[in-house]
Amino acid sequence: MRRYFGFFLLSGFAGLVYETVWLRLAMAEYGVTAVSLSIVLSVFMGGLALGAWLVARLRGRLEQLDARGAALLYAACEVAIAVFGWFVPGAFRGLASATARALRGAGPWAWYAAETVEVALAMLPACTAMGATLPLGVFALARGGGPVRRFSYLYLANVLGAVLGTLLSAFVFIELLGFRGTLQIAAFANAVVAALCLALARHGVAPGAVVSQQPEPDAEPVTDRRILVALFFSGLCSMGLEVVWTRLYTPFVGTVVYSFASILALYLASTFAGSMAYRVLRPSGSPLRGLVWAAVAVMAAAPLLATDWAHFADLRHFNAVQGFGWRGVARVACGVAPASFALGFLTPHLVDRWSGGSSSRTGVAYAVNTIGCILGPLVAGFVLLPLMSERAALILLCVPWLALALGRRDEKPLWRWSPAAVAAALLVGAANFTAGLEQALHARNVQRDHTATTLAYGDGMNKRLLVNGVGMTSLTPITKAMAHLPFAALGRTPRNALIICFGMGTTFRSARSWEVPTTAVELVPGVPRLFSYFHGDAERVLSRPGARIVVDDGRRFVDATDETFDIVILDPPPPVQAASSSLLYSREFYEHVRARLAPDGILQQWIPGGDTTTLEAMGLSITGAFPHVRAFGGFGGGLHILASARPILLPDPGALAGRLPPAAAADFVEWGPTRTPQAQFQLLLRRELPLREFLASFAGVPELSDDRPVNEYDFLRSRYGIGPIASPLAAPRTASREGP
Repeated sequence: MRRYFGFFLLSGFAGLVYETVWLRLAMAEYGVTAVSLSIVLSVFMGGLALGAWLVARLRGRLEQLDARGAALLYAACEVAIAVFGWFVPGAFRGLASATARALRGAGPWAWYAAETVEVALAMLPACTAMGATLPLGVFALARGGGPVRRFSYLYLANVLGAVLGTLLSAFVFIELLGFRGTLQIAAFANAVVAALCLALARHGVAPGAVVSQQPEPDAEPVTDRRILVALFFSGLCSMGLEVVWTRLYTPFVGTVVYSFASILALYLASTFAGSMAYRVLRPSGSPLRGLVWAAVAVMAAAPLLATDWAHFADLRHFNAVQGFGWRGVARVACGVAPASFALGFLTPHLVDRWSGGSSSRTGVAYAVNTIGCILGPLVAGFVLLPLMSERAALILLCVPWLALALGRRDEKPLWRWSPAAVAAALLVGAANFTAGLEQALHARNVQRDHTATTLAYGDGMNKRLLVNGVGMTSLTPITKAMAHLPFAALGRTPRNALIICFGMGTTFRSARSWEVPTTAVELVPGVPRLFSYFHGDAERVLSRPGARIVVDDGRRFVDATDETFDIVILDPPPPVQAASSSLLYSREFYEHVRARLAPDGILQQWIPGGDTTTLEAMGLSITGAFPHVRAFGGFGGGLHILASARPILLPDPGALAGRLPPAAAADFVEWGPTRTPQAQFQLLLRRELPLREFLASFAGVPELSDDRPVNEYDFLRSRYGIGPIASPLAAPRTASREGP
């Protein structure tokens, strides 16, 4: 039993590491879209369900195995996970590259259909092997003499391993080793489990040994199919709540990877605590009692109080709470822990009651629960959140548990109806007592979709744009300079331009003042709908020929288009550490952009700031992709990076200003900080930075790449001064060839 606990601890650790790495590498190939996220997670969970179902279907053949054979089969699954898991990133790259060529010009749904097939081909072999390990572990323990009631024991180990995998990958391994190095650690963990299991089969179990067991008094399987219904809705509602929790808590914990990892780790740790409580208490009664499920529904509504902006949040410190910190994590724990603890207690209880120790029945129960986990994020992300607020979606996800509270027909009517009625009253009261961020800010416009909730509020120059409660941008001359600086630097009137990340639309509006055909790509559908709120002339800007807004992932758009652009403007979402933002700063992405630029085209990259290691890694990535790079300080901070395949020769400020058409010149100085375009350009050129000398002053920092997202992972270096480990295979540095 102790050995198998260790096996499943390592296996659960590896499983979460694989999920984290695969998800991020898939985003690099298919885009950071809600659809892509759902496809990857659904395939992952579907593979787990398929593996558990196959074990249940092969029950007859499994019964013919002795203890050694059962251990060998379990070890084979661990080897399969390591082998297939290692090839998943390469499969993503190869399949996505083939699709990009075959589907160029096709609609988005053709891309998503192809992505579903490709992700399934890449991930299903490893995920199916993962799903088979839990019921096979139950079976191997039975053949080796373990107690009948063992699912909860292995489930406990698996969840604890998942907690460790979540925390160590996010806070340690990826920062130090990158995604590929972290993937090697996961594969090594699977290999260790397989080796130890083979050693156990060879030395610890006699061939042909099958230990007969006397079941515990309450270990007989229960055939009440309401247990399967409860398992299904537990998976659906818990995973749906994870999506809702992320939206609710983002204003408090920010958008960095540590915020999401903390939410997941708290969910898993609370689940582990509930499973541990079940192991200690070993309840013998039915887990279908109405009072139990009514209590779960009430506990699931705890985030309504923890994220209440009317009573428990202070708008005076609104900007301060939009970052990762322990206060935000404590707020997450207060909301997430109660329901997670309850589900951690009930899930193994339900499975034990249904299976009675049978590996095949364990596989069925596990598969049913996993199917619910597949559907939960889809229901929450694509049905509930586009139609209603996060708080309303949370309450609606509690309704199935209220229905389960009414399912015990053998209880007296009073005991059957009272818990559900009390729970429903508490939910309604919590909904009316608390308020969301949009009510607290008196938001003028709220847009909801499957990607995000977008808020617009404020008046005049104090208007603000929030995406999932995080401030994106403001009305600032910096966003105007993002367009006018590269347009003027080109030396001729651009034929067209591409803007990645729409924001308030200021850069798009400035580009259109040149009367140049301009395409803007925005990930969140609700953001472009707010263009007219921030700019009174938005309808006129959009109505003129050449204006195009595309809702898509910017990187995926660049990979899919066959257009060539004179100007490409990048303005990734803040902060510079935002999760997945490195995909718009990486060496690979810059090379994709260069392929879509005209021979003398210019890329403008806005960098809002960051620590020196982050700036060094970003500088290495852009100078590695472009031979000519120049950097200028913005109006009040940040950097405008200009990059091109040809030398960027800038005349004096007066000549630059003379290249602006009258409408563009008026737009450039609309918000200052000076009164003339010449003075504006003089401020920018005066702040040119010696990028070459800056890059030469650091050593040992890897360039920012898809594998090494240096800007996103800074926990160790910011707190302990431990920097990323440079790969010995890294390409030699290329210094900037521009600058004073």
